[in-house]
Amino acid sequence: QVQLVESGGGLVQPGGSLRLSCAASGSIFSINDMKWYRQVPGMRRELVASINEDFTTHYADSVKGRFTIARDNAKNTVYLQMNSLKPEDTAVYYCTMKLLKYLSDDYGDYWGRGTQVTVSS
Repeated sequence: QVQLVESGGGLVQPGGSLRLSCAASGSIFSINDMKWYRQVPGMRRELVASINEDFTTHYADSVKGRFTIARDNAKNTVYLQMNSLKPEDTAVYYCTMKLLKYLSDDYGDYWGRGTQVTVSS
């Protein structure tokens, strides 16, 4: 069984920083894409940032220059460094990984349960 667990969320003032982590555990052979999404109640889940196995990154326009995604393959972990946070960044942040389990033929998409980020004074 594979589990993704996010951590690092919380309450921060506008202009502040947070670092989210997402660690995958279980019978994992390899991981392709790693992504962060966020969702506000009543809204669609939004892709925030992604990083593939070649370390190519992509960011939503709303976070470019403020957020940085990184991965540590040895730890099966993806990070999201969030700087200059704004109230509109308030959301539940989810990580997802496309990974291949041992003894499996196909990659599958796995999701964490999310971590709340609140930006407020």
